[in-house]
Amino acid sequence: MSATSGAGVADIREITHTAEIPVLRDGELSWRLAADAAAELLSRTGTAPAEIGQVVFAGSGEWDLPFWSPAAKVAAELGIAAAHCFEVTNFCNAGTTALRVALDGVALRGGLVLVLAADRLSRMVDYTDAGSKELFNFGDAAAAVLVGSAGVRYELLHTAMRTDPSWVDYYFGDIRRDRVTIRRGPHREGLATAYVRNFTALVDETLGALGAKIDDVSRFLINHGDRRMHERLLRTLGIPESRSAFNYHRLGHMGSADTLIALRDLETEGALCPGDLVLLATSAMGFSWGITALEVAP
Repeated sequence: MSATSGAGVADIREITHTAEIPVLRDGELSWRLAADAAAELLSRTGTAPAEIGQVVFAGSGEWDLPFWSPAAKVAAELGIAAAHCFEVTNFCNAGTTALRVALDGVALRGGLVLVLAADRLSRMVDYTDAGSKELFNFGDAAAAVLVGSAGVRYELLHTAMRTDPSWVDYYFGDIRRDRVTIRRGPHREGLATAYVRNFTALVDETLGALGAKIDDVSRFLINHGDRRMHERLLRTLGIPESRSAFNYHRLGHMGSADTLIALRDLETEGALCPGDLVLLATSAMGFSWGITALEVAP
């Protein structure tokens, strides 16, 4: 990154906080990462492909191929032959948006919904542009979630989301050499403050709807886009860092998968207890923010 952009290593490390970030290699596709995650999930839960009524693929809308459905591609790969397959685009807030859409689908029709969160963010970063170094922590990962009404590990209690459209043109895609590259518009002060303000308002709305207090939050998991903003938000909310998750030392910003990776890590470590309230704080270009409240089931 330093060699191609001309930015100093120390300046880049202030953004990445790590020496390595997982990215797609040449020829590797994000839908394949999602399919692998989904196959592991269905195998672990003993779920047959025929039980899946919907497949929802969440991300930025910049898929492996243009004018194409990654949700249908994953369904074909897994032998899911009769589900409704579609995409949800809300950038790095898309995963939790898709969970809300999936829950609505379960409430209306029953059955199971397979939610996939995957993107190819690293492929859209211009590493020759020092002005884009704020994006140098973008990596690639995929997550799969099974949404249903019975036998659940987590109950989705509430979601609250909002968009501030005044920031819509701050980042945009630029097509050059048959490749979409993320560009930043003219610099504008106040984005970190907007993050804290909107997240705080959404946390207040969520806790109010649940009749809960900030001390009731067992875990607060957030997209790993900016560590300094992450720490500032925790201080503003009054949540100790020990109740959040910091993966900056080993991962970059993995899109919608960030909070799901952190949740899976806590699950694997046995760090969650029945009744724990977990808040997923997600954000995205556009700019959108969301808080999704989960409760660990008995």
